[in-house]
Amino acid sequence: MNIDIIRQDIRGLSDGKIFLNNAGSSLMPRQVVDTMMDYLKQEEQFGGYEVANKNAELLESFYDETAKMINCKSSNIAFATSATDAYTKALSSIIFKEGDVIITTIDDYISNQITFISLQKKLKLKIIRTKNLSDHELDLEDLEELIKKYTPKLVAVTHIPTNSGLIQDVEGVGKICKKYGILYLVDACQSVGQLFVDVEKIGCDFLTATGRKFMRGPRGTGFLYVSDRILEQNYAPLLLDMRGANWTEYDNYELFKTAKRFEHWEVSYASLLGFTEALKYANTIGIHAIEHYNKGLSEKLRENLRDSGFQIWDQGNRLSSIITFCGPDGDLENIQKVLKENNIFFSVTYKNSALIDFTNKNINGIVRLSPHYFNTVEEIEKVSEILNNSLR
Repeated sequence: MNIDIIRQDIRGLSDGKIFLNNAGSSLMPRQVVDTMMDYLKQEEQFGGYEVANKNAELLESFYDETAKMINCKSSNIAFATSATDAYTKALSSIIFKEGDVIITTIDDYISNQITFISLQKKLKLKIIRTKNLSDHELDLEDLEELIKKYTPKLVAVTHIPTNSGLIQDVEGVGKICKKYGILYLVDACQSVGQLFVDVEKIGCDFLTATGRKFMRGPRGTGFLYVSDRILEQNYAPLLLDMRGANWTEYDNYELFKTAKRFEHWEVSYASLLGFTEALKYANTIGIHAIEHYNKGLSEKLRENLRDSGFQIWDQGNRLSSIITFCGPDGDLENIQKVLKENNIFFSVTYKNSALIDFTNKNINGIVRLSPHYFNTVEEIEKVSEILNNSLR
């Protein structure tokens, strides 16, 4: 990794900002934006159909780059317009009946929790959340007991919650789900791109992610991983179109073999190609190198903030490149003011986005900083010093 070259590829850093909101929406490399602009200019001149046909082979490289990122085959990948788009398509492929059980965690993403509650209200499903241990890790024994008791239709886990640096043990969950033959869905929205995610080791049936966060792609992009097992059992989204099946008879169709059956025919190919460029950029650097570098940055920032007297709310044995904190007295307002005045980009999460977790922690919100591999140690030290001085 050459940080100087990486930073030169980011036009968004030219105004002196310190960008630490990669868990929200990261800064794209110039190659991503240039690729999208070039494609749109081609569409301007020749129309979308002609340009898509001309670039067919290049557009297919999206599936190869994504597969390389998470260790699977290109046939297991579907393009999505967001992680939520991918997540709901995966859920819609499961035929739920009244009384079916979904097991999830107290740390699952807000949109997932709302989706589960919606299914509970509309289809009369039962939603059960597994316990956490005293060290804030998932209680895998409790999970296994719940599986034996309820025989759930689905187990769903968020790899890294948006409101915490916790990395949940998705591999441990995968082993239990495999043991009992339970469908397993992983939300990897905050993990793919910042650390190595291996779907073979996780053992999931579905995995979802967005392009705009740590993969540094454009908004309106994401992907869905679908395992061979699921494809072979003819799972498909509830509402298919001609991207997913071949119309073979007046009242019948035949599903296509790959995960593309989870796509819709109409997508923004400029966005897909930009996302491909972002994936290629990260794959060229190497996800293991990115993970190692990010770990050093996040540990240093977390340590500095703790030493200055801030309350750190990342709890667990393995923590990610998401640092959540507040002032010694729970203050958020002064921290936000200081960060904005110094052109430091961040985000804030309030209790309604992490209702169970923040209720258990007895807090109303946190400030979230999320460094990535284009940030420098000098930036981390500068932000730490600025925040330290704000407490004096």
